[in-house]
Amino acid sequence: MIKKTAINCFMASLVALSVLSATASGQDSKKKGKPPNIVLIMADDLGWKDLHCYGNEKLDTPNLDRLAEQGLLFTDAYSAAPVCTPTRAALMTGESPARLNITNHAGGHPPNFQKPGTDLITPIWLRHLPLERVTLAEQLKQAGYATGFVGKWHLSHRSRSKSNPDQDQPTEPELRPEHQGFDINIGGCRFGGPPSYFSPYKIPNLTGKTEGEYLPDRCADECVRFIKSAQEDGNRPFFLCWWNYSVHYPFEAPADLIAKYEQRKGPGVENPTYAAMIEGMDRSIGKVITAIDQQGLGEQTLVIFTSDNGPFAANVQPLRAEKGFLYEGGIRVPMIVRWTGRVSPSTQTSTPAITMDIHATILDAANLNADPSNTPDGISLVPLIENGTEPTRDSIFFHYPNYAFHKQNRLGSAVRSGDYKLILYYDDDSIELYNLKDDISESNNLADKLPEKAQQLRSELEAWLKETNASRPRRAN
Repeated sequence: MIKKTAINCFMASLVALSVLSATASGQDSKKKGKPPNIVLIMADDLGWKDLHCYGNEKLDTPNLDRLAEQGLLFTDAYSAAPVCTPTRAALMTGESPARLNITNHAGGHPPNFQKPGTDLITPIWLRHLPLERVTLAEQLKQAGYATGFVGKWHLSHRSRSKSNPDQDQPTEPELRPEHQGFDINIGGCRFGGPPSYFSPYKIPNLTGKTEGEYLPDRCADECVRFIKSAQEDGNRPFFLCWWNYSVHYPFEAPADLIAKYEQRKGPGVENPTYAAMIEGMDRSIGKVITAIDQQGLGEQTLVIFTSDNGPFAANVQPLRAEKGFLYEGGIRVPMIVRWTGRVSPSTQTSTPAITMDIHATILDAANLNADPSNTPDGISLVPLIENGTEPTRDSIFFHYPNYAFHKQNRLGSAVRSGDYKLILYYDDDSIELYNLKDDISESNNLADKLPEKAQQLRSELEAWLKETNASRPRRAN
């Protein structure tokens, strides 16, 4: 359901929004004419409540607030996984982490990892995006797009010698964005976070121009440079994939912003440096959006903003848990779409959406179909974006059979269908069932009270796990 709304009234009306299901329609709605430019901006570890337009009045995010005022805000958007690498792989391929068997953050824990005190051994997963996978960038490049990548990649983990894991030379090549369909790559490598947010960054393919230069600002400048170069090159349509390093650890921000949020410390600003990083990221995004508009490209450009998973350093209330968990705090993320002339301004929707839908939406907007070698797990949101046509998909699924970096999560899978969400845990084969419309905090487990609903969703989840050939933990002998 799309609603016209004042963005600053979002949280007041959030709980009252009805949750409607999503659909596979849209792939047939191909349009004629020049395809749009596409700007895909993904934050790292940015939580659902980490923007002013999502209800945190202690944070100043004027540029993303303006983007929401000009477009469509999703209240029920989800990352494909509660950690970064699986979400990024899903976005590039349109396939779920379960189907890709890229289920944990690159690097992660050793193969066959068993947490002390448990009898579960985690499955082995791919730690990089293989070259044989057809990516979004490859399809768009083949269709004539200029393709540029800026920021964090984290899909090219390198294996290292077992005898000397700290050696400098990898035992396998690092598959960076330039190997996966991007014409240029600024800053994309195997790193999950930058060694420093201030120059010198110590990122292999991003050298600082001035001492003390701030990484988000530098990345924004590179984005603007890429857009201008695409316009100079025969006015080609461009695909800019800007995956921010912000707001991932280490927590570093300009001193003036830290001082500002030190004055606001309290609920909503538990960590002033983290809050400063959010505004610093917003400021850099403003540079790029302003450049698009000043060049007269606003009506020709589809802009999508989201996050790769829930936060690590924020207060997620009213959601439960954080990055690495299958509760809402780990997977519910902000998502804003601006497509001037196609999207009604100042609107919001409670229709559930997931990372793979972004892949399908971009292909649809560019008049392309999914590559035959891929098995699409997402749907195009173009009909919803353009005219409010509600999708009819029944459910969205999640699979996280690994431990996050903090090792505090339980290994499991989940399904959301309408208002209900079920989580299946592999340690004791238990389930939890929640009505998110009435209980967004997931505090009231309804599995025993609604056994038929619980069994229905569990059966649906089990069928999906089988269909995607999802790897599961095994018991130790």
